[in-house]
Amino acid sequence: MTTDLKSKFLQVYDTLKSELINDPAFEFDDDSRQWVEKMLDYNVPGGKLNRGLSVVDSYQLLKGGELTEEEIFLSSALGWCVEWLQAYFLVLDDIMDESHTRRGQPCWFRLPKVGMIAANDGIILRNHVPRILKKHFRGKPYYIDLVDLFNEVEFQTASGQMIDLITTLVGEKDLSKYSLSIHRRIVQYKTAYYSFYLPVACALLMFGEDLEKHVEVKDVLVEMGTYFQVQDDYLDCFGAPEVIGKIGTDIEDFKCSWLVVKALELANEEQKKVLHDNYGKKDPASVAKVKELYHTLNLQGVFEEYESKSYEKLITSIEAHPSKAFSSSSSSSSSHTFSLISSNLES
Repeated sequence: MTTDLKSKFLQVYDTLKSELINDPAFEFDDDSRQWVEKMLDYNVPGGKLNRGLSVVDSYQLLKGGELTEEEIFLSSALGWCVEWLQAYFLVLDDIMDESHTRRGQPCWFRLPKVGMIAANDGIILRNHVPRILKKHFRGKPYYIDLVDLFNEVEFQTASGQMIDLITTLVGEKDLSKYSLSIHRRIVQYKTAYYSFYLPVACALLMFGEDLEKHVEVKDVLVEMGTYFQVQDDYLDCFGAPEVIGKIGTDIEDFKCSWLVVKALELANEEQKKVLHDNYGKKDPASVAKVKELYHTLNLQGVFEEYESKSYEKLITSIEAHPSKAFSSSSSSSSSHTFSLISSNLES
């Protein structure tokens, strides 16, 4: 993506925000308008924007040429809908996980004047998505398909979050429930659909494509999402907080992380006891024992092997489907996404 396209993408955020804080469906006063504006600025544009920018990238790749000003605006607006959806998920997820930092700053609910108001802010963020779609896409032939797509992906993500949460119930901690198949289900539904499939699907709909004809695109993008989440699990433990923008809490939160699943596969009985005794405890000493075990089991090396094999498998899958929509939207954008992920890992 060119610097010019990214700057235009950021300008679209300002336009959408202005429309939303002056939405005629609600009588804003100064306090409510200022609250929503501050909440949006704090939660929506602060990340790397990979998901949103992928919509513009994918549409440009599908078109195969320069975009008109209207196409830039519409693809950017769809990209921001994905970012709004992401912000909604993160605001509520941070409350559920009792997280402390997000994107290098305190979680929204941790701010003194916010607290549990953040729960309602999450609902507002979620409701902004159909407001944007209605204002800018209602007259488009693919409008209903867009609304249906966002509804489907939201349902899939919430269901993935449910699986994640019910495997970590306080008082029912049982590592024997954790397996690669459970991890994959959580990842597929909680992360892959909205992070990888949704942006490309938005571009395909805007381009006039029928999503039912591109199931193979979805399959590979979901695989990419799995690959990405395994990296995220790895960084939660081994990444530096100042680099990844948050303090990892998967061990304390008893998460069904790829690391603990692999540790259970590789550990002997004595090592499994260390995991059972320490995984899911908040105290730093227990967390340190789990991390020490991860080092002993060389999970960093195991991860590097997984990463290499997954990359090769994905590239092979992409090359096996040379259709126009696939080669345009998936393979090029997958290379783009892989380079983004790799640079994030290296930084």
